[in-house]
Amino acid sequence: MKHIFIVNPAAGKEDATEFVKASVEKAGIENYEIYRTTAPLSATSYIKEVLKDEEQEYRFYSCGGDGTLNEVVNGVIGFDNASVTVFPCGSGNDFIKYYGSAEDFSDIKALTTAKNHKIDALKVCGKYAINAVHFGFDTVVLRTMLKVRRKFLIGGSNAYTTGVVTGLLKGMKTYCKLIADGKRIGGDNMLLCTLCNGRYVGGSYKCAPKSLDDDGLIEVCHVNPVSRLKFISLINEYKNGTHLDNPKFEKLVNYVRAKKIKLEADDNFYISIDGELEKIAKCTVEIAEKALNFAVPEKLFNKLNIKETADII
Repeated sequence: MKHIFIVNPAAGKEDATEFVKASVEKAGIENYEIYRTTAPLSATSYIKEVLKDEEQEYRFYSCGGDGTLNEVVNGVIGFDNASVTVFPCGSGNDFIKYYGSAEDFSDIKALTTAKNHKIDALKVCGKYAINAVHFGFDTVVLRTMLKVRRKFLIGGSNAYTTGVVTGLLKGMKTYCKLIADGKRIGGDNMLLCTLCNGRYVGGSYKCAPKSLDDDGLIEVCHVNPVSRLKFISLINEYKNGTHLDNPKFEKLVNYVRAKKIKLEADDNFYISIDGELEKIAKCTVEIAEKALNFAVPEKLFNKLNIKETADII
């Protein structure tokens, strides 16, 4: 097996290239390569070129955040001779929280011998998401963060707070019609909606606590509009993933599982695909069953009692 480490030098607080190289050498890995991303989607193009060699087995390591992982996934899907895992170096690693913590994926040696778990992905707008597609309040927050992240006082470490404040002012109601497997979900307006393969978004929000990434279904958490005061009073329940069993959410949350989601909004509508913004008024999100070999450290594989492995090559 050849091990290829995809490093996003812009992820995290500093360029992790030297750290990754030192970690790989310390682990004694011989057949490896380090690729540094140079532009958006450069990793996807590079991986597809590498995988033209169908005789070799490859494992790709996403060394960055969720955006880097998304690029790696979009390069690997469609190739049976490759697997993906994460060596977390970025500021956000939402998907791997499904299995454990960033620390659980920090042992490169353990990652080289990790077992393959055949998992689903979400197909959307001609690309794939491994973790989630979400929109509404969340995308207002994300758009704001991207605008202010380099600005004095309201940017930097305060960017998320600025985003949430903007969301409370401008993002409490978004027009969007949602249809799940032919059935209408909610009304014409919503607070937010997440379509999940994983369980977490936004760093620590457990929006889809019952999601399984290998069951062939999209986990849909659609939240009706609420007042600002009610939103603030309930946000911790949503963050902790206890909202599905809380009677206070009974009339607020529409939680279903489906294979195909159709959404229709206005021309200024944005969705987040694994944290990457896309402006689109109409969209279909479909489950891509067992589309990816995701390598999980053996200790987590055993702890979670994962049954299904994927033999590649």
